[in-house]
Amino acid sequence: MDDEAMIARRRGAMTGGTSPGRSRGRLADEVYDTLLGQLMSLRIEPGSRVTIDALARELGVSQTPIRDALNRMEAEGLVVRVPHAGYRIPPQITRQRFEDMLELRLLLEPAAARRSAERASSEQVADLRRMLEEMAELDGGDGLMAYGAFGLRDAAFHDLVALSAENQVIREALARLHTHVHLFRLLHDTQVTHLAMAEHEEVLAAIAARDPDAAAYAMRRHILLSGERFRRLFDEVKDADEWR
Repeated sequence: MDDEAMIARRRGAMTGGTSPGRSRGRLADEVYDTLLGQLMSLRIEPGSRVTIDALARELGVSQTPIRDALNRMEAEGLVVRVPHAGYRIPPQITRQRFEDMLELRLLLEPAAARRSAERASSEQVADLRRMLEEMAELDGGDGLMAYGAFGLRDAAFHDLVALSAENQVIREALARLHTHVHLFRLLHDTQVTHLAMAEHEEVLAAIAARDPDAAAYAMRRHILLSGERFRRLFDEVKDADEWR
């Protein structure tokens, strides 16, 4: 499915169900998810400007859910409000920010995976499995929007692990990082999705087996390998600058 088809399908999902009883909050959440996907797929590029009017026309919804979604994204540092000019998309994260995020993830996520192996309900394990199935359908898909949609589900998988760990502080801390939004904005490479799938399977297998040590190890390994995949972007930029 190409980029335009993906957007059309998501627009249909938003506009097709806009019945009088549909909640404003639900529509704003759907707009928020759509905009996140566009950020992660680089359809909305770093440094670009977006306006409520333009987004409302593109997505086929009123300005209210667009405004609600952008206000939420502003509070989370994903967009910057520009007086009398709409919103601006921040630049890519710096190398130092990337390394800081990686360090914090290594402290929190293996612990969450360990607790998930101890505490996750059978329904939560099934939810994790369904999430991986959805990711598998998108793995290697063509187009930037498919890549962004994979990134959203990647983030949701990690959030489900934190949820099943029953530690709300860890979950909130990880959510505030918006790790996957920043990482998927750095690189569009279908190899990333393929490798991540195999690592996620290892994490889920350990959680389902109720093996806390294996779950923590699998999550730590996944974060380290993911870090290496994305770190090369910064190294490539540095090399290019040195050759100028």
